Amino acid sequence: MSGNGAVWGRVRGRLRAFPERLAACGAEAAAYGRCVQASTAPGGRLTKDLCAQEFEALRSCFAAAAKKTLRGGR
Repeated sequence: MSGNGAVWGRVRGRLRAFPERLAACGAEAAAYGRCVQASTAPGGRLTKDLCAQEFEALRSCFAAAAKKTLRGGR
């Protein structure tokens, strides 16, 4: 069972690093938020794929952050 503790230690370390990695996606998150906000403002209409480009940029950033976290990269 001692080996199991080492695994959980690595997992905890990765989980602790994840918020820092996601913080690097602030520009993408802001752009997506501005797009959604603008399309839901009075007179705006939020439709499917209206903010797809911004969402894809945010998704790609999150995916890259997750890969770095899984690899234990800094």
